[in-house]
Amino acid sequence: MNTQCNAGKTALVIGGGAPNSTLIAGALAAFLEEGISFDVISASGAGVVMGLLYTAPKNGTPGEALRRWADVGVADSIYSMFPVNYKIFKQPGIKAQSYRDSMQAMAGNPFLNAFTKQFSDATEAWSDWSNLMMSALSPSDLSAKSLGLCAHLPFIEQAIDFDVIAAMGPAFYINAFNVNQGRMQIWGKHEITARHVRAALSFPFLYPPTEIDGNDYIEGAALETLNFKPFIGAPDNPALENDVTTIVVLDILGEERLIRKPRDLYDAWTRSIITPLVQMSKSELRLFELEHNTDPLSGKPLRRMLKVDLMAEVPSDHWPQILDWSASNMQLLFDLGYRAGRDFCRRDGGGLTGSTDDTPLAA
Repeated sequence: MNTQCNAGKTALVIGGGAPNSTLIAGALAAFLEEGISFDVISASGAGVVMGLLYTAPKNGTPGEALRRWADVGVADSIYSMFPVNYKIFKQPGIKAQSYRDSMQAMAGNPFLNAFTKQFSDATEAWSDWSNLMMSALSPSDLSAKSLGLCAHLPFIEQAIDFDVIAAMGPAFYINAFNVNQGRMQIWGKHEITARHVRAALSFPFLYPPTEIDGNDYIEGAALETLNFKPFIGAPDNPALENDVTTIVVLDILGEERLIRKPRDLYDAWTRSIITPLVQMSKSELRLFELEHNTDPLSGKPLRRMLKVDLMAEVPSDHWPQILDWSASNMQLLFDLGYRAGRDFCRRDGGGLTGSTDDTPLAA
């Protein structure tokens, strides 16, 4: 895919949010099919993984990688009894990593098997049961002194081709919060490694902080769900992309219907993470539009801001399940995101259309 030739640059902002991230994956798959492209991509939290599957997947084309993301959901027959995504959240520690390495050597990588849709529905359910058994048998170093529950995304190198990120077409920015210095850190595509991605997804309690060059980092989306920093000029943060004229926003957190009564204790814990992020995401978008995207003299927007309504078609009776890691929910949300992305492209995609090929975005 090549970037389009416009008077100004176009940018895509991909927000955080993990369980319902297939909404974003579906929208990005639609962008590919409709020939939409961007000069700049800025991502935070789980949006970092979605953005890198869209630009630098390890296996297959971006469209294939995004569709495979929906397959990391857990078979409904298992999820109804054990509502945890053991495919994504792995046991921490050196012993657990050695165990995973040995399992990979003997039978192939469990995540890669889940990420590569090759089986019938019945076989997939059996594969998920097998993965559950392997996860349950995994040793763990988790203790009261641990700084997080899970291992830092041990599968990421198998999903993302880090060798092509620096050379890919669009500029790409991710964020993480530097705990030692008390400030948000932005990394561009020439700096991004697997360790930087792990830092960008080190959500407190779920993962320990990630150490880079003597500094500890936590997930940027825990504090700024939408990474607008590359478009904001400040004395300590010169505008990195000050010639962007259109910004498209993919946000799956700024929706008040995510705040609702939990179904059980586990759902209450999940919503305790999501609930404060809902208002944060809404406030960040409003603040950026008012303070950084409005001409103080004319009151007119400095850039065209377009938000894709990813949740418009979520059925009213499905909202209690929208944060589930179940296979059916993840596939439903992918389909809804795809339709929302397609409709957006056909309604508001004028000036964003580039090449329609479905190859990695590396130059």
